[in-house]
Amino acid sequence: MKMEGLSREAGFQSMKNELRPVQAIWNGTVIAESDDTVSVEGNYYFPLESVRPGTLTATSTHSLCPWKGIASYYDVTIRGTINHNAAWTYRHPSPFARRVKNRVAFWQGVQVGPAPGGNPASRAARQGERA
Repeated sequence: MKMEGLSREAGFQSMKNELRPVQAIWNGTVIAESDDTVSVEGNYYFPLESVRPGTLTATSTHSLCPWKGIASYYDVTIRGTINHNAAWTYRHPSPFARRVKNRVAFWQGVQVGPAPGGNPASRAARQGERA
């Protein structure tokens, strides 16, 4: 069965865990960083706990993906500037997409890519040693 130009199986096969550090940056600020992201159809889903506190505000916007389920959106706010509906999550994903539950992905100008400097946990530990 084809949906949005992809079959459910193709979407499922494109889902993989990324073991390298990935970060999301918007308005000059790292808003999420993790070495435990899930990549689906070119989007990185970050654990919610890896998102900078106070950055996300739930909105009333929702959309439907035929194989992942209903997406709920967040505004991203940095230094008083709002990027409307720039993040989304699947709170109750379909069984095919269960690996994205409790994770958030970004778009609309949020830059997502490899994090410089290696593992965020080891980098934080090194920074703590210098303090």
